[in-house]
Amino acid sequence: MRVLRETMKGDDVLALQQRLKARGFPPGEIDAEFGPATEAAVIAFQRGNGLLADGVVGERTALALGFDGDDVPAPEGMPPVTVAIAARMFPAMPLVNIKRNLPPVLEHLKGRRLTSTPIVLCALATIRAETEGFVPINEGLSRFNTSPGGHPFDLYDNRTDLGNRGAPDGERFKGRGFVQLTGRDNYQRFGQIIGLGDGLIADPDKANDTEIAAELLAAFIGSKETAIKQALLADDLAAARRLVNGGDHGLDRFTDAYRIGERLVAPAPLAPAA
Repeated sequence: MRVLRETMKGDDVLALQQRLKARGFPPGEIDAEFGPATEAAVIAFQRGNGLLADGVVGERTALALGFDGDDVPAPEGMPPVTVAIAARMFPAMPLVNIKRNLPPVLEHLKGRRLTSTPIVLCALATIRAETEGFVPINEGLSRFNTSPGGHPFDLYDNRTDLGNRGAPDGERFKGRGFVQLTGRDNYQRFGQIIGLGDGLIADPDKANDTEIAAELLAAFIGSKETAIKQALLADDLAAARRLVNGGDHGLDRFTDAYRIGERLVAPAPLAPAA
């Protein structure tokens, strides 16, 4: 099956229409033509199943509809983000950092099937917003994490929303890595997701290892993939940034990197990962 979208025709569109109707999402006339009514039915099905509601039938939507085997579109390939392109997205960064760290970042995104162009650009823009230097780093001290005269990161110590249990959790589980993973709960959850078990709880500094930091970035973006895609589909970069950061910190750098990437990388549809 091809990735299916409005204006297409053929037997695979006919099969799609039949599946939609059988699932209780009537697409209008069953005529093998992907018109506005079929698109509306696809969007309704996607919304009802927690998928990216873009009206395009890619791998995940096809699987949710019950297609399998050769009837499922292949996942989208990784966009051609080269060191030269990344250097334009990170104009003030040492080229050596980009050459060293871009390959593992792209590899771990690919490993989690996060290969749509907008998601890859979002991940790279996140690195620029969080670390600027394209290296995994520790969070710096600021008035938002350290009180006047207090010990470092004391304002994080009792952040129960982060799972912290009092000192020294604030400093122990401060932001680290490409995505600035923060808080005991996140170190526990994402350490398990990437196969380290309690390894990040025992040794939080592992989050700054390049390979682990790249894995954590991919896992974190993947945990919010559908919502991020929906924000990017609406061209709402501020919403996409909030989904990762929780606020607008670094939004200017995030936006600049993303827009540069958009201009340099041929846009690809979100659908195959939808």
